[in-house]
Amino acid sequence: MSVTSTKTLTRPEPAWQHQRDLPIVGTRPSRSATAGEVVLAYLRVQAHELRSLDPAVRADEYDAVHQMRVTTRRLRATLRSFGRVIPRAQTAHLAGELKWLGQLLGAARDDEVLPAHLRDALRPVPAEDVIGPVHARVQGHFAPRRAAGHAEVTEALDSPRYAELMAELDLLTAGPLAGRQIGPKAGDPARDVLPKAVRKAYRQADRRMRRARRAPSGPARDTALHQARKSARRARYAAEAAALTSGKPARRFASQTKKVQSVLGEHQDAVLAREAARDLGIGAHLAGENAFTYGLLHERERHQAARLQAAARKTWKQATRKRRLRWLS
Repeated sequence: MSVTSTKTLTRPEPAWQHQRDLPIVGTRPSRSATAGEVVLAYLRVQAHELRSLDPAVRADEYDAVHQMRVTTRRLRATLRSFGRVIPRAQTAHLAGELKWLGQLLGAARDDEVLPAHLRDALRPVPAEDVIGPVHARVQGHFAPRRAAGHAEVTEALDSPRYAELMAELDLLTAGPLAGRQIGPKAGDPARDVLPKAVRKAYRQADRRMRRARRAPSGPARDTALHQARKSARRARYAAEAAALTSGKPARRFASQTKKVQSVLGEHQDAVLAREAARDLGIGAHLAGENAFTYGLLHERERHQAARLQAAARKTWKQATRKRRLRWLS
């Protein structure tokens, strides 16, 4: 059972991923562009994407919350990865506000995806093993949470805090880097600077993947894999920015790390679904219902998580073959 269907993108990916002209916000930097020019170009695309997603999130369109969350992550990861281009000290407040927004969107996203995940998990279960009002309980558990999450996100988008976040983001991306925004590597060629930042992110992800493999099975490994996923995501986004001047090798690396991120994302969904099945089972038991089906779901998610752990190790090994890392040298 896979939850990939619940994550299907409904919006086209930003044009920079295909080395076309950047939409609305400018043109693709030349291959001789400076690191500052390239990082700003990437940030401008993401800032535009964040703003364009606002109406869809307010309208509660499918996948809009997820896409806005991804965009906030891209922005924050870029600020973290390229601190030698734009000093972190100058973007710390903005990064913190993006984290705040991303956490709100993440909670809303989980309450959107988890019920669909559990419904998918129930489909192959024989009818005789679905004991009690299981579907109704899943719906009844998540529907009010999802409504509350959407209301909280909408309230945040209407808040002065969000307006200030967007203003700060616009100020950063409005023109060329100036004053304290200029890091020590901002004026150097992007093709020299950005791969080194990607290499640093890759090495962190590699360390975390090794740490996860050594962690004892159970919550400790689940947490370690979640941390590894964050690092793989950061490496992917850094590579996407670098691809504007590093070209095909960077795009291929980003594509491979995206596969790792996706497998680890499914693993995290299985972990969350297992916890939800337990909570639902406890609620059913306290209500005098038979909790057998929730125990069955819990066990299925445990096996699914174990399978995905093995898949993640294999996918990471494929993504980090020497030939795929040569451009980072």
